[in-house]
Amino acid sequence: MASNVAKFSIGSIVKHRHFDFRGVIYDVDFEFNNSEEWYQSIPKEVRPKKNQPFYHLLAESNEVTYEAYVSEQNLLIDNSAQPIKHPLINEIFKGKKGSSYFKLSN
Repeated sequence: MASNVAKFSIGSIVKHRHFDFRGVIYDVDFEFNNSEEWYQSIPKEVRPKKNQPFYHLLAESNEVTYEAYVSEQNLLIDNSAQPIKHPLINEIFKGKKGSSYFKLSN
């Protein structure tokens, strides 16, 4: 059983530490929960450890939107105050308050 505590919350707007994209967290895995093939595709010199939270993001980079799976060590809070323009944002979140989104079930 994982004993990790997530640094970020569902609805938090974050940006990647090394790559130019940002997004909103819509789910959290408290330890790595993706395929071994996906994990091994990350270059060894930047491959994160598995025993940390990993976040599912509705992500955007310039005019491209996608879903991303990112380790906690590679995320920072995005303080830009800009909304996320992902097409699924309104299916998962009810709205934005301050610097984060809130879910329909909240």
